[in-house]
Amino acid sequence: SKHCVNLDSTTANVTVKPFELDMGFQFELCVTVSGKNIVVSEIPELPIPEAWMREKLELNFYKTEQAAGGGEIKNVTYTQESGTAVITFLKPG
Repeated sequence: SKHCVNLDSTTANVTVKPFELDMGFQFELCVTVSGKNIVVSEIPELPIPEAWMREKLELNFYKTEQAAGGGEIKNVTYTQESGTAVITFLKPG
């Protein structure tokens, strides 16, 4: 737990201490499925940027390709005010 770190011409002795990361957010979504688009509604408002939410939605629906649907994503349109998103896939499925 103790380390010696060289910073420029100075040496510093440091001690590593454990810390807790904030847990992620868990929430339930309502989904309407069509051939190429999924409409996601009732997305709760979270204290994260809209771009992060789009990325999280994209990763979630891309990863489901292995399980039950999903696949390569063409576009994610997310509107924080309405709590909805439209996921558009490259191929219908």
